[in-house]
Amino acid sequence: MRARRQPSLTLRSTLAFAVVAMLAVSSAGMYLYETMKASVMTRSDHAVLARLDHFRKLLQYDLTLDTLRGSPQLFENMLDSEDDIFIIAEPGKPPVIMVNPLHAPLPEMPVVAANRPLAAADLRSGEVDPGVPLRAATVEAISGGKVVHLTAAHLAVKEMATLAGFRNRILFAVALAFVLTALLGYLLLRRGLRPLRRMADHATAITPARLDSRMDSSDTPVELQQLSEAYNAMLDRLADGYQRLTQFSADLAHEIRTPVGSLMGHCQVALRQPRTADEYQMLLASNLEELERISRMVESILFLARADDAQAALNLQSLDLAEELQRVTGYFEGLAEERQMSLNSQGDGQLKADPLLLRRALSNLVANAIRYADEGSAIDIRVETASGQCRIEVENQGPTLSESTLAKLFDRFYRGDASRHQSSDSNGLGLAIVAAIMQFHGGEVTASQPVPGTIRFTLAFPAS
Repeated sequence: MRARRQPSLTLRSTLAFAVVAMLAVSSAGMYLYETMKASVMTRSDHAVLARLDHFRKLLQYDLTLDTLRGSPQLFENMLDSEDDIFIIAEPGKPPVIMVNPLHAPLPEMPVVAANRPLAAADLRSGEVDPGVPLRAATVEAISGGKVVHLTAAHLAVKEMATLAGFRNRILFAVALAFVLTALLGYLLLRRGLRPLRRMADHATAITPARLDSRMDSSDTPVELQQLSEAYNAMLDRLADGYQRLTQFSADLAHEIRTPVGSLMGHCQVALRQPRTADEYQMLLASNLEELERISRMVESILFLARADDAQAALNLQSLDLAEELQRVTGYFEGLAEERQMSLNSQGDGQLKADPLLLRRALSNLVANAIRYADEGSAIDIRVETASGQCRIEVENQGPTLSESTLAKLFDRFYRGDASRHQSSDSNGLGLAIVAAIMQFHGGEVTASQPVPGTIRFTLAFPAS
């Protein structure tokens, strides 16, 4: 089943920004709407209270009920809105003035005494049509010695129309903010993510023949600078690894071609004319030496291939280093005597390591020293411990090497002395195997020249 494709980062970020902008604008609009609504209703309440107070004073000092009965249109002309309600009546009698054009029902209201000032708490709320509030109050007044009840109410028809228009503008602003934010956010994100697209295009164009190509991060944003640098560093490592692999393949082909060519040459010479049994036996012995050389080379290559596997298991044991040094010097004592060399070991200590791998590393270093050291010189093997770290040094006398040669000693198939390796059985993998073994143990091997004419190999194991 084909996996569902996830939406792009640009689309998700655009929608997120647009939703945030919409929420921000709608929240601000809602706050302004509610503030405006409260202000409008407060002003409406004050208008109703001011109207009642004004008419109460008119009835008390200037007007009488008889005047009102003769000119009822007087109060109707004094109202602010044609939809407002105004009623003047004596208790228990028909109203003298009755203005209620919409015939709106009035809520139950207490009568405010004539000698008490009006307050907003005296107002009562009602509703004419859905969404049209009504605010009303009833007060007592004295006109010509008679008690009169004044009722005034305001229908917020115009206010609701104004608020509805304001609300529609807010909704339009919210929608416009969403669209504009989505559009601008998409364009800005597309522009901001351009370095990522360039990086993807650059990665697509990378081939083994173009591993030297690097991404230009001069105009890369700060947030992507680290990614760009890591990407270029990855290409550096890939190029270096590929170069090493190419060199390794070329060296391997060269190393195998030599013994294979020798085997083919011997066989072709032998087949040109009949040979005696002794000559065939010498030929087979010579071919066997070449086959053994190829076998050792294949074994070393397989070991290095396994060493590249980080999951390789170690058989760690506590080893007595003095005993291990004696074992190695005893093994190579005869070979050293052939070149009038002496093997000296000193120091002791305990080390937790794989015994077979440690012996192989030491054997490779000692064999390398015997092969290339000056004839008649001494080879010193020392053990030093400090701060829990163990160091094993193999030092011998020999030709002075350049710094570039020292740096390449642990490369696969590298041999520093071209004049000697032609007749040597070395395949240039011994020191590479030592480096791999130290990598296994979390340590390192280094080569140095304390003084000219002396080379020292140091196995540095990490603290326990």
